[in-house]
Amino acid sequence: MSLSKAKHWLQKIHDLDIKENVKIMNVCGGHERTISNTGIRSVLPQNIELIPGPGCPVCICPEEDIYLAIQLGLNEDVILIAFGDMLRVPVNVSKKQVRSLEQARANGADIRPIASPIEAVSIANSNPDKKIIFFAAGFETTTAPVAAMIAEGLPENLFILLSGRLTWPAIAMLLESSQPGFDALIAPGHVSAVMGPEEWQFVADKHHIPLAIAGFEAESMLAALYSVLRQKHQHRIFTDNCYREVVYEGGNITAKRFLNTTMNIVDSNWRGIGIIPESGFSLRAEYANHDVRRQFRNYSDDSRRRIGEMPPGCDCAKVVLGKLYPEQCRLYGTACKPETPIGPCMVSDEGACHLWWNSRRRDSSINEPAEPGA
Repeated sequence: MSLSKAKHWLQKIHDLDIKENVKIMNVCGGHERTISNTGIRSVLPQNIELIPGPGCPVCICPEEDIYLAIQLGLNEDVILIAFGDMLRVPVNVSKKQVRSLEQARANGADIRPIASPIEAVSIANSNPDKKIIFFAAGFETTTAPVAAMIAEGLPENLFILLSGRLTWPAIAMLLESSQPGFDALIAPGHVSAVMGPEEWQFVADKHHIPLAIAGFEAESMLAALYSVLRQKHQHRIFTDNCYREVVYEGGNITAKRFLNTTMNIVDSNWRGIGIIPESGFSLRAEYANHDVRRQFRNYSDDSRRRIGEMPPGCDCAKVVLGKLYPEQCRLYGTACKPETPIGPCMVSDEGACHLWWNSRRRDSSINEPAEPGA
């Protein structure tokens, strides 16, 4: 991080001397990590609010998908692999039952965390007599490498439980509601690097909301904050790319080709939020032999949709949508802590509750903010 550049952008923000309250949503969980770890909120003018948004894929992964992965791991002779954060996310069953992939592993299931799709192929090739199930949850940045893995050819024994989502439809849903809850938007850098900055143009063009794409250093985040505040101050709305070293017009052409040739865009469920149109990925029909949902149909359980919301008392969905700050959740810091998470927002290192707790925002009675969506 360049301290001098960060100070430069911070001074420019203060020099704008904006009088009204401005609520800025940062979509990406990585951005929330930067904001929380560097204390950016504490050095901004008091009338500038930064609201965590829906950029945590672990937080919105449908409960029924996690439940399905648990049941497959427990009841089938398989090796189940998933990105690390997914192992600790609890599902809505009694405490006497297995509630997470981590607990399923403790009960004898062969469940392994991985960090890259390359590991999935390696595990499949090393265990040719075993069925390997890859529980692939994530946004565009994670789903694109999964698509590349599929396009390059899958081992016959590798099956995909796909739970990929797109970020922009959740923001579109908020903006099309009567109370979006924010006045400006910081768009995710790595998602934009894959899909292109054009994906976010609708925010400025259709909804007249200032938008800037940011990287993950404090100076890039502060530059993006300055951009949207200046846009609002000068009544000149556009999409500003403050991460030009990584984000280019058109995005990553190869990554998008892999996504388009291996997956379809479908209406998809977001945990605690519901169905968002055209917000998810599904495997194309030609990959049916590797699709868990087609090859393990006996585990399909539509009733999970009725009980697959956030756990009772958990306000994670409202936090994800920017309607509540983490410390306003009823369970935050009491029943729900990183070592004993109740909801997914406290599990992932991109979850707002987890990040706020680790940055020592732990007492909801101290300086409790107004509801961000109010």
